Amino acid sequence: MRLLPFLLLPLLAACSDLRATYEIEGSAHALSLIRVTGMPWESKAKYSVVAARMPDCMRRHPMSEAGLRAKVEVYAPGNNAWILKQNGRMYAVETRTCEGFAKLDAIPEGGTGPLLGAFQMQGEKLVFVAAPEVP
Repeated sequence: MRLLPFLLLPLLAACSDLRATYEIEGSAHALSLIRVTGMPWESKAKYSVVAARMPDCMRRHPMSEAGLRAKVEVYAPGNNAWILKQNGRMYAVETRTCEGFAKLDAIPEGGTGPLLGAFQMQGEKLVFVAAPEVP
């Protein structure tokens, strides 16, 4: 019976908490994506975004569950607002107060703004990949 915790250790090791950050104006003003997986046989992960503009505000907002390799695109419509696109779902988040967060049913009236890049898996790491510069 004393060995039971050691036998369960591989299951705990399978849990994963991956994070990546898009720095807006240095690390104090940023969006960070968090991807948490449970057991090794699960095919989905829980996603959340942290909006931060330190020292004024920081807040974590839950997003929908999605596949393990789901990409989350980041768009900039302006005015410290950001649009996140995850598998066809869209969310608006802001970094003025870090309180505003909403699931969007359609593209906003003013559009999404330019694509800044995407959070995505590269191998076993979650990274932010900047969009190519448009000449």
